[in-house]
Amino acid sequence: MHSFTMPQWAIDRVVERRNKLHVYDDLVPSRTALVVVDLQNGFMVPEHTPKPVATAIGTVPNVNRLAQTLRETGGKVVWIKNTIDESNLETWSNWFAMGKPEQKQQRIETFEDGAPGHAIYPGLEVKDEDTIVKKFRFSAFLPESSNLAEILRSEGYDTVLIVGTVTNVCCESSARDAMMMNFRTIMVSDGNSAHTDHEHTATLGSFYAVFGDVMDTDMVCGLLRKNAAAMPIAAE
Repeated sequence: MHSFTMPQWAIDRVVERRNKLHVYDDLVPSRTALVVVDLQNGFMVPEHTPKPVATAIGTVPNVNRLAQTLRETGGKVVWIKNTIDESNLETWSNWFAMGKPEQKQQRIETFEDGAPGHAIYPGLEVKDEDTIVKKFRFSAFLPESSNLAEILRSEGYDTVLIVGTVTNVCCESSARDAMMMNFRTIMVSDGNSAHTDHEHTATLGSFYAVFGDVMDTDMVCGLLRKNAAAMPIAAE
């Protein structure tokens, strides 16, 4: 995993603006969803990508722990799968035109539905009660990308925990859009991964200072269990 310390400038900015270090420490487990972004073979396994995110494997135990804690405290787990098909090749053509032709072809072959690279990394514990959502842009919360926001709202979730890869692209895009669509948004520092410590730290600092909250796995799991005990799940 990354070596991460929240920059002091971000801490100072948060305290000045919010008067506390963690604005979402009152999260309600039954209204909280874990959104796992792009932890797929195509980003993590050298066989399926020329540039795997080396730090992503190290986040797997934390993601599994967060997912199990959410299930046990009444929350929801959503697995996001980066997906490429003919529709987004056309409607997101400017992005695909920015790279080399061989890179575009590699992405298509890796992330088309059903390809080995499209599959969720096998070390992750996906349960039958979880939800799997395909996304067609960096952000999982854009209407053009997926119906994730609609799913969460319809089921009463107003808080999201963002984990996955890479921190500064799909995870950051999803987290910022979630906040701007009025979800209470927390990025989990040791549940996200980037290609470098610098990218990881810069993203989390900027997000914490302006957009939402940043916590580590221990803190999130502790708050979920503490808050669940204080607010028991209603009997069906």
